[in-house]
Amino acid sequence: MKVVINDPKTGKSYQREVDGEPLFGKKIGDEIDGSLIGLEGYKLRITGGSDKDGFPMRRDIHGTGRKKVLLSSGPGFRPKKKGERRRKTVRGNTIADDIVQVNMVIVKYGKVKLEKEEEKPEEKPKEEKPKEEPKKEEKEEKKEEKKPEKQEKKEA
Repeated sequence: MKVVINDPKTGKSYQREVDGEPLFGKKIGDEIDGSLIGLEGYKLRITGGSDKDGFPMRRDIHGTGRKKVLLSSGPGFRPKKKGERRRKTVRGNTIADDIVQVNMVIVKYGKVKLEKEEEKPEEKPKEEKPKEEPKKEEKEEKKEEKKPEKQEKKEA
């Protein structure tokens, strides 16, 4: 399960891949201990998520299943006109095994900074190979070869 953690102080988000079992049964708005996902000392609040097919979780729909509800705004629907309503499929507010992404926000910070923990080793930039230069030379050679042929035809 992918967990997206938002840091309100910096405005940055961090992604982690975690085992979802400790989160099963938790609801949107619940505050959890960060040690459940490997962040000692942190306290996190669940703000939403989406299931394996991309349907968003909604706070006002109870349970774990999908439901078709009439929406006027909020997660799962963006009205194009004022007063527009539409029936959309959304996921309930409880985390289950079908949920693939959970969004969280930091409520209380731990001792270890999240930035340092999320740093990845720097990748070496790939060497650029000059691919276009040989092509240009070949084209010029072909043009030169074609020009004399045309002149010979005119002479004859």
